[in-house]
Amino acid sequence: MKIDWAALGSVFGVSLAFTVGLVALFTLGVNGLSRREKATAQGGSAALSVTGAYVCFAACAAAVAYGIYLIVAKP
Repeated sequence: MKIDWAALGSVFGVSLAFTVGLVALFTLGVNGLSRREKATAQGGSAALSVTGAYVCFAACAAAVAYGIYLIVAKP
């Protein structure tokens, strides 16, 4: 058995990049929701922050759903 180390490294690099990107996107969503809490406490409105948070969460859900689709899909 011969291991293709270049392909294995490529898969590792891509999965690491997507994992870090997904975590960053989720963090932006949580940050947007915390800004809403701060704005509400100060008597303001943070509709843009909430919208951005929901967009981030939707993008995370879409990325996870696409990953599950790739795993489950039959060639």
